[in-house]
Amino acid sequence: MQVPILKQGSYLIASIQAVLSDADMLQLRDDLADKVGQFRARGVIIDVTVLDVIDSFATRTLRGMVHMLNLRGAETVIVGIQPEVAFAMVQLGLTLEGVGTALDLEEGLAFLNQKTKVHAKPAK
Repeated sequence: MQVPILKQGSYLIASIQAVLSDADMLQLRDDLADKVGQFRARGVIIDVTVLDVIDSFATRTLRGMVHMLNLRGAETVIVGIQPEVAFAMVQLGLTLEGVGTALDLEEGLAFLNQKTKVHAKPAK
């Protein structure tokens, strides 16, 4: 299942619409890496609101995806982790260490605005 990736200004928004297989997660990673370069995106939001489970593979893949996109020059934030999912992740020892997270899309945009503002080059 392909995840839609929308362009909003200098940001990309990947909104996961249903549970993804491992292959779908890897495809999302590759698609985002390509689109960051194609659109010269400064930020990426990955919306996981619909997921009621984030397993160890998905956690590792998301964490790796965020670090890879940062290396490509895009600040990245994961939004919409449900309370039950967060609880289960903590109980299982699954972490998104070093990964920006936000409650929802609005807070994710605010996070990126603040992060990219700090790293923006001053105009000459």
